[in-house]
Amino acid sequence: MEWFGATEYWTSRLVFQKGLAALYLVAFLTAALQFRALIGERGMLPVPRFVARVPARRSPSLFHLHYSDRFFAGCAWTGCAVAAALIAGADALVPLWAAMLLWLVPWALYLSIVNVGQTWYAFGWESLLLEAGFLGVFLGNDEVAPPVVVLFLLRWVLFRVEFGAGLIKMRGDECWRRLTCLDHHHETQPMPGPLSWFFHHLPKPLHRVETAANHVTQLVVPFLLFAPQPVASAAAALMIVTQLWLVLSGNFAWLNWVTVVLALPVVAWPSDPPPVGDAPLWYVVVVLAVSALLLALSHAPVRNMLSRRQVMNRSFDPLHLVNTYGAFGTVSRVRHEVVLEGTADETPREDSEWREYEFKGKPGDPRRWPRQFAPYHLRLDWLMWFAALSPAYASPWFGGLVERLLENDPDTLRLLRRSPFPADAPPRHIRARLFRYRFTTWRELRETGACWERTYVREFFPPTRLAGSARKS
Repeated sequence: MEWFGATEYWTSRLVFQKGLAALYLVAFLTAALQFRALIGERGMLPVPRFVARVPARRSPSLFHLHYSDRFFAGCAWTGCAVAAALIAGADALVPLWAAMLLWLVPWALYLSIVNVGQTWYAFGWESLLLEAGFLGVFLGNDEVAPPVVVLFLLRWVLFRVEFGAGLIKMRGDECWRRLTCLDHHHETQPMPGPLSWFFHHLPKPLHRVETAANHVTQLVVPFLLFAPQPVASAAAALMIVTQLWLVLSGNFAWLNWVTVVLALPVVAWPSDPPPVGDAPLWYVVVVLAVSALLLALSHAPVRNMLSRRQVMNRSFDPLHLVNTYGAFGTVSRVRHEVVLEGTADETPREDSEWREYEFKGKPGDPRRWPRQFAPYHLRLDWLMWFAALSPAYASPWFGGLVERLLENDPDTLRLLRRSPFPADAPPRHIRARLFRYRFTTWRELRETGACWERTYVREFFPPTRLAGSARKS
């Protein structure tokens, strides 16, 4: 069955599988270290409460069968272990059927997490990792050549990621059409990185070039993925360079990295594959059947891309098999940040000593320079950015966050960089205020050492204390 496999993409499969396993490892590590405060039994949006009201058919997950924090932690750490084993090449040491089952484990475990993760897991890169991970199950191991049809489907995913993002920009904010969005984006993006200040201060003509190049990469280059080699390799290489540019300019969890990983198998890497026999008939039948299913399911994202009412980052089936993607259809012109503060005073006043909580990634102290966290995903920091856009984004969980800060909850405090209160002396009251942030100029940076300048806007959440200890202020 020479038509079924493509031995020339042997190395391409290898680098894709290693990259995919590494991303699984990051995703499971993020889940293991953060879940208790977010979706644990005492979390802000507890899984038991979610599975009690949402049926399993709408959110397939192991946690519909059983949930405890210990069980969730076991699943997350098992995912880490399996991902590490796959990075080490465990799939090459077992028969083909066992390798497929081995790749199925992290996909099933992460699907279980995403489907109960609620707003904390409502990001496009969760579905993208699951879609890529499902295809990874059928790529095979050293016993067979990489199936041509699966390699095609990986290109189809990459096409939808890039082309969908390009379309949403052209249909969305007019600044993309005027080539001015990057005058604001580096300053107002969800979580700036250590180089974002410098990217923001690049000359405006260069921002125009960046934006135009982005349009070419997302609206023209994706069609070249299906061209013969070396054109397809050149198209993938251009996408990889663009994604690495984005990696340098901000913190976007693993969105950029999973896009890079999807581009890797398009490249015709030099390889000297070992001789392999024909693929087993059962394997051919399974791969072709799954491929036919995925192509049939593709009608939904295609219809969405063609629609004038295109939506971003939508899953069309509960297994996240085929999804639609897109990012930053609208770019904010002004950056707002929610600043949480606490006081030990029994009766809070404006002249009370209000101490500020420091987050790991989101802007806070104007003198604290942003750090690089991606591909690790700081979920609370990201949701705080959405909260600053509109209180409606925060309504399901913000009150729970305040309550846990008033309790000095250790799991919640571990999500922060620093709490201003000792473990045995929690604050009496918590409040939240909204500030406008902007990057300082070169002159301001030299004079003050601060990369941000902030201005008070309004109260976001009034001073509040634990119910039962006193009346709400």
